[in-house]
Amino acid sequence: MAIKTYKPVTASLRGLVTVDRSELHKGAPVKKLTQSQTKTGGRDAHGHITGYRVGGGHKQRYRLVDFKRRKFEVEATVERLEYDPNRTAFIALVKYTDGELAYILAPQKLKVGDKIVSGQKVDIKIGNTMPLKNMPVGTIIHNVELVPGKGGQMVRSAGCFAQLIGKDAGYAQLRMSSGEQRMVLGECLATVGSVSNPDNQNVKIGSAGRSRHLGIRPCVRGVVMNPIDHPHGGGEGRTSGGRNPVTPWGKCTKGMKTRKNKKTDRLVMRSRHANKKK
Repeated sequence: MAIKTYKPVTASLRGLVTVDRSELHKGAPVKKLTQSQTKTGGRDAHGHITGYRVGGGHKQRYRLVDFKRRKFEVEATVERLEYDPNRTAFIALVKYTDGELAYILAPQKLKVGDKIVSGQKVDIKIGNTMPLKNMPVGTIIHNVELVPGKGGQMVRSAGCFAQLIGKDAGYAQLRMSSGEQRMVLGECLATVGSVSNPDNQNVKIGSAGRSRHLGIRPCVRGVVMNPIDHPHGGGEGRTSGGRNPVTPWGKCTKGMKTRKNKKTDRLVMRSRHANKKK
């Protein structure tokens, strides 16, 4: 896919940059592979706002994507590539030899008509899924499981990939896009290739109305608020906040570690913060 720009006929089109989706399917998704979803408006079960800048937007149906890929030794053919409003990556509709249809995450360079398969030992080919222990070192992968049989949980966003850099004591060693190196059980499945739509990082929304159409509400900076509303607020004239960046409740927003899963700390070989200046 390529980047698409527009003639500046209006002010909003001047800065608009989108991804060219001319090669994607233009019709509706397969209805039996979708389900309705209710918008939360950023509220939790108690009605309290827990996610700011959330609300409005176009109605969407959720696509049931097969992240598990546990239909072993059954070949599937790629029927078409589709846009998914619920994620940054594209999805692919595949049809197995027994007639079953399914959606999967579309890797880069996957085309209509390509054959893919899952299994214990299959070819190292884009779109094929197999356990990490059976992959050669150096393979580029995505949709990586953390728990065998649970389905892919890591490396699912547009343009992302991980690399298998080693194997030791039943674990596979992965290098993530963030620079983090971690270990994953060798029995966990992963898909060969990197995730589609790498140009997503170059998209520019271009206008406030387009942002609202995507369900993103406006964001007000803390430095323009009153002291009662935000720790950065107040002051005579324009200020830069006068302190390290914090949330409206005073918690640090830059540099503070948020990882709290001590059970899996031992699996992280190198933190993604290792190369960053303190």
